[in-house]
Amino acid sequence: MTSQPTRIFVSRLVGQAVFDPVGDQVGKLRDVVVALRGTRRPRVLGLVVEVLGRRRVFMPITRVTSMDSGQIITTGLLNLRRFQQRATETLAVHELFDRQVTLTDGTPVVVYDLAIEQDPRRDWYVSQLAVTENLKRFARRFRGQVVDWEDVRGLASGSATQGATHLLATMDEMRPADIANALRDLSPKRRMEIVAEFGDERLADVLEEMPESLQAEILGILDPSRGADVLGEMDPDDAADLLGGLPPQTANQLLALMEPGDAEDVRRLLSYEERTAGGMMTTEPVILAPDATIAEALAMIREPELSSALASMVYVCRPPLETPTGRFLGAAHFQALLREPPSTLVSQIVDNDIDWPRPEATLSEVAGLLAAYNLVALPVVDDNQHLLGVVTVDDVLDHLLPEGWRENG
Repeated sequence: MTSQPTRIFVSRLVGQAVFDPVGDQVGKLRDVVVALRGTRRPRVLGLVVEVLGRRRVFMPITRVTSMDSGQIITTGLLNLRRFQQRATETLAVHELFDRQVTLTDGTPVVVYDLAIEQDPRRDWYVSQLAVTENLKRFARRFRGQVVDWEDVRGLASGSATQGATHLLATMDEMRPADIANALRDLSPKRRMEIVAEFGDERLADVLEEMPESLQAEILGILDPSRGADVLGEMDPDDAADLLGGLPPQTANQLLALMEPGDAEDVRRLLSYEERTAGGMMTTEPVILAPDATIAEALAMIREPELSSALASMVYVCRPPLETPTGRFLGAAHFQALLREPPSTLVSQIVDNDIDWPRPEATLSEVAGLLAAYNLVALPVVDDNQHLLGVVTVDDVLDHLLPEGWRENG
């Protein structure tokens, strides 16, 4: 094996690129798999690597030739079979970070990192733990220590109390889809420990990327009032899709607890068939009045919370400007906005020469319009030309891909 640092903390490895021997990136490291063996040193078995398509696969530690200089180099091809955790395996990041343990002198502490080392026989082991005495104190000022693994008791206890503060820190830079994928691989108990620590907005983003079965599981365990708050943070079309898959009694209870305005949008979307323009559309596009300028339009599409598809177009309507709007006057792509002086009225450059779909338009009709006009978003109007919502290409893809595609990624 090439030159290695004598000790590597696991938190430094998370997110690092994994390369094959010729220098091609094959994925990113998401976790380290260890075997907890009672009084013997925990052994490192391998790495969980996220490859193209967000699939997580297992790479034996024996195939790692280097974990230095911010990258991981392997000996050859990966087995692309999806990682399935065995009963004897423990995920260092997702299952040991934030675990409450006890030092040999009886002091209760919380694990926030692990150090792994390679012995002369080239086997990897957990050698030390980074711990802190008090999470609240840690939040204000770091007061941790590094201890040898044998000086800790309770690391292997399946019933140990566990929070999520430090695990969430490793997820800060992850996209919601990647977090959803990581949560899917955890036990229900650990999944809910992490979910409980998310803010409503963050949890809403993650739920939107989960398969329906996990969405239902999490909403079924959350307190109904918090579940309603999370639904209110979701895009209305995603909230409607989620509620549509729940038992009617549960869905109605959550709707009753939502803010009236949010619930009204979701109820309207639930009235449409799922695989129609109305069933797929979102009711919160970027809508402007006829006297709005291009400068105002550009300011609105800079909103970081907008998805790329929704930020690609603005829609000009007569008041009211909330869906269903007054008369729809047309749409303008953001590239068209960039070509005109900032003081120009958006209404002067909109396009309205397409027969926009009605809410009952089928999935194939909507997909055909997006393809024919090279659009990533499409306004949906009623017979009186009121804007009802917008269908984005990602929502169309969700319905065109095979059922259960999120589970098979």
